Amino acid sequence: MEPPDTALSAYDYHLPEHLIAQSPAVPRDASRLLVVEAGGVQHGRFRDITQHLRPGDLLVLNNTRVIPARLLGRKVNPLGAEFPEIAIEVFLLEPRGDRLWLALVKPGRRLKPGAKIEFGGESGQPHLRATVVATDEETRGRLIQFELGAEQSFEEVLAALGEMPLPPYIESGHTEPEQYQTVFATAPGAVAAPTAGLHFTPELLQTLQDRGVEQAYVTLHVGIGTFRPVEAERITDHPMHPEWIEVSAEAIQKIQETKARGGRVIAVGTTAVRSMEGLATQLEALQIETLQPYAGKVNLFIYPGYQWKVVDGLITNFHLPRSSLLMLVSALVGRSRLMQLYAEAIAQEYRFYSFGDAMLILPEATVHASP
Repeated sequence: MEPPDTALSAYDYHLPEHLIAQSPAVPRDASRLLVVEAGGVQHGRFRDITQHLRPGDLLVLNNTRVIPARLLGRKVNPLGAEFPEIAIEVFLLEPRGDRLWLALVKPGRRLKPGAKIEFGGESGQPHLRATVVATDEETRGRLIQFELGAEQSFEEVLAALGEMPLPPYIESGHTEPEQYQTVFATAPGAVAAPTAGLHFTPELLQTLQDRGVEQAYVTLHVGIGTFRPVEAERITDHPMHPEWIEVSAEAIQKIQETKARGGRVIAVGTTAVRSMEGLATQLEALQIETLQPYAGKVNLFIYPGYQWKVVDGLITNFHLPRSSLLMLVSALVGRSRLMQLYAEAIAQEYRFYSFGDAMLILPEATVHASP
């Protein structure tokens, strides 16, 4: 008997290791595209998306920019310089105040409150110091206070010392930092890329615009809520980490104009989904019926049974088993069908995860499409 949609095991699948993409497609729009229609699927290249979007449609893209969030440093030994230093890795998650950051750390057992860390200071590098202030029980991370000289900018120091936070399953291949940024990334703050947007080139965006496909931008700084594993056996027990979003008046106007003319709102990635649906859900809770601009945190976990409010269709990559992202896409297209689509993609040897291929779920293929 098939497990219900709320069972964590219902979102499991086996992926052959060689299908985990280790480097991005070059050019970006040469990646493959699985198009999900009401009656079946089509296989093509991402640049073929021009054949499936219509004049009057609206693409909603996340313009967040990935920061070099991985820092390699050393724990300062309070017993003196003659004792060996301990190598430390700090992965920044989100700012919590003036130079105060929530971060994941390795090895965690070595970094209790009060511990001192140093970064850089060699071969002309800037020197950065930090102190572990507290342990964060929710994320199992640390609150870290960075110390800078008056003439130093944290952003400049981070650019000099930090590394691009590529996912841990990317173990080989060569990636330039800009390949892990979308071509429309303008708002620094993410610790992971909104990967569905990586497939677009400036030329493809211009072609779509010339054909009457509008574009709107929202901001969701991708953080721990995106890649934190779902551990609860009943997925409804999973606590979703709040995420910071910004939806401008301009984006709201484009969404409303699209709906009014009968166009389709196509989200580029799950982060664009959570921005729009998170805003709409929050306003609905306040009994506000029309979309309004917003900047702040939302806390929305989308899984099957969710009542969609804004999004009509979706462009997305192929996600990890048992992930909240897989559950979100299941809510749009149906879990059973999505698992069949994943089996099809594996059989056709699509590339998976951050640098992998893409799927376009057209509105007529979604669970809220008219029969």
